[in-house]
Amino acid sequence: MKLSLWTIGKNHEPYVKAGIDDFTKRLSRYFPAEWQILPVPRNAATMAEPELRRREGELVLDWLKPDDFLVALDERGKMLSSEGLAAFLQQRATESTRHIVFLIGGAFGLDPAVLKRAQLQWSLSALTFPHQLVRLLLAEQLYRACTILRNEKYHHK
Repeated sequence: MKLSLWTIGKNHEPYVKAGIDDFTKRLSRYFPAEWQILPVPRNAATMAEPELRRREGELVLDWLKPDDFLVALDERGKMLSSEGLAAFLQQRATESTRHIVFLIGGAFGLDPAVLKRAQLQWSLSALTFPHQLVRLLLAEQLYRACTILRNEKYHHK
């Protein structure tokens, strides 16, 4: 099973890049994992929020393949514990899911069409985090879930 971590926006900021790279490398010991940074549409600064979300959504939907399992990170999504995320990954592996895309939306969230396409809408927290930190949290939590599945020492109950 391959894990793709997609984000809309600019490259990883230096203050989080080392952590993202480290946890992505660790995660790759369990599942092939890679980041894809989708570009912000041209003239994004001049667009109204709904139009920007729609254009970003079109880009995401164009990039997705029909059999991709899409997990949309959304503040209104389902909250999972670390153990719950591990169980989710195990279930996907058991059901022979080939590719999971974890999607972090743009500054104004995800377009309704993307949320409708997602098989899971997942909320990391009720808190609001900076976009760059969400990337780091996603990579770390996926790594943590994998260590839980292998009963390794990283996660403490």
